[in-house]
Amino acid sequence: MSAMTPASEVILRHSDEFIKRRVLFAGDLQDSLPTQFDAADVRVHTQQYHHWQLLNRSMGDNAQFGLTVEPEFIAECDTLIYYWPKNKPEAQFQLCNILALLPVGIEVFVVGENRSGVRSAEQLLAGHVQLTKIDSARRCGLYHGSLDVQTQFELAEWWQSYPIHDLEVKTLPGVFSRDGLDVGSALLLSTLEKHQKGKVLEVGCGAGVVAAVMARLSPKLKLTLSDVNAAAVESSRATLAANDIAGEVLVSNVYSDITGRFDLIISNPPFHDGLATDLTAAEMLIRGAVKHLPIGGELRIVANAFLPYPKILDATFGSHEVLAQNGRFKVYKATVGRPAREAKKR
Repeated sequence: MSAMTPASEVILRHSDEFIKRRVLFAGDLQDSLPTQFDAADVRVHTQQYHHWQLLNRSMGDNAQFGLTVEPEFIAECDTLIYYWPKNKPEAQFQLCNILALLPVGIEVFVVGENRSGVRSAEQLLAGHVQLTKIDSARRCGLYHGSLDVQTQFELAEWWQSYPIHDLEVKTLPGVFSRDGLDVGSALLLSTLEKHQKGKVLEVGCGAGVVAAVMARLSPKLKLTLSDVNAAAVESSRATLAANDIAGEVLVSNVYSDITGRFDLIISNPPFHDGLATDLTAAEMLIRGAVKHLPIGGELRIVANAFLPYPKILDATFGSHEVLAQNGRFKVYKATVGRPAREAKKR
């Protein structure tokens, strides 16, 4: 997160414009620009816990993590710099929330890579902010306008749900598989056994689909769910509550806030951070699993077949199995074995 993204490089081309401003950064910010930004006041709101962790080290309370923005946190801001995400509903949710809290007249800058769909910002904000494109560089667009009419934001209006078997899945914008079960998770679910016992950790829980199905198959499981995304954490909590399923849902950057050991760690790990391919989280998931699994404990993940996870699994666990596969995905299983000396004693 130290190198500047193309979007931030475009913002820096206009840095003189912000020196006297009280700036709020929000959206899909993926670098440390706010920590070195020259302005009268700089604040950041993010829904991504791993981004907040890095920013918080330098910015303290001026970096905020959460699903929605706290009104008092941005009360003194006069400028919004919003980084456009690849997910349009996520942008709609975040901008509607923020622009409902900022006063009419504040200046709005929207920046993003062209391939993210940033061009749609003009249409999305029509009626509230009249955006004009003021720069184009590094395959990014920068748009500027001022808030003419505040938005109206009610969190309850943004919830969606869909059924899986006898379960109700609750979702918010920006959550993986928001509109229905994805192919990879469906393949992962097909490998689950009934009537299991023990402690299960789902890393990258999204809307909580996998954990909810596991609870139906094996009601005696003790479930812990985690995600870096605030919308995913709230969606998982809502899914468990809607189906009367017991489980703990935590905010964690892979294992950063996880303690203890589990009999099974299960995941459909992401391999993107924003638009960029990023295997960091998945590698952390695999390499760190052995510290949270007992002997005989299992890691089970689903991933695109072209990703290099077999080598990492073998380097970490010594071997792996493929439990299921289709044209695009494979479900991998790796088990913690006994150390060589213990095995000889037996």
